[in-house]
Amino acid sequence: MPISRRTFVTLPILTGPLAAQSQNRVSKDLPVSTKSALVVVDAQVGVLGPLWESQRLVANLERLVTMARTAGTLIVWIQHSDGELKFGSDPWKLAPNFVPAPNEIVIHKKHNSSFARTDLDQTLKSRNIRRIVLAGAATNWCIRATAYAAVDRGYNLTLVGDAHSTESMTFRDGRVVTAESIVTDLNVVFKWLNAPDVKTEVVDTADVTL
Repeated sequence: MPISRRTFVTLPILTGPLAAQSQNRVSKDLPVSTKSALVVVDAQVGVLGPLWESQRLVANLERLVTMARTAGTLIVWIQHSDGELKFGSDPWKLAPNFVPAPNEIVIHKKHNSSFARTDLDQTLKSRNIRRIVLAGAATNWCIRATAYAAVDRGYNLTLVGDAHSTESMTFRDGRVVTAESIVTDLNVVFKWLNAPDVKTEVVDTADVTL
């Protein structure tokens, strides 16, 4: 198990270099619903700051939010709380870059999956949403869990390959799994994932359709 714990640091807001571009996987056999929602996971002060290439991540999240609002696409903000990220604390708050509009939805969660013991599924289905555009943090925890949960529930999934991130993990024996490798691994998985009646793809921010 990793020996490091979450550290709260000041959130950078400057843009950084884009990560390596991801390749799209297009399924020609499955219909792709045009009714989409942008789901932004844990864009919080105490989450974003320590992440690998957090400046680039924040810039891409800002761009996705602007794109969704321009297109009239539903935005769902997921906000996490737990023993380290106390509900109502300053680190728990959404980063100042991200202020939900009155017509956008904020869902609070206590588990890795944004669907676990929340009304996310009901919220999306009540609006006939069949495709989730997923971005945020952290790659190997809440993004991974939410992505699999979405596919299991029959949603088409677009994982924004350069708009999710995490921290490197250091184990007791000194081994390090870099954040970059964790991000790459999840992008590869959802590029090639084979699930019944569901389309998954990995695209960069610049290529997202909302």
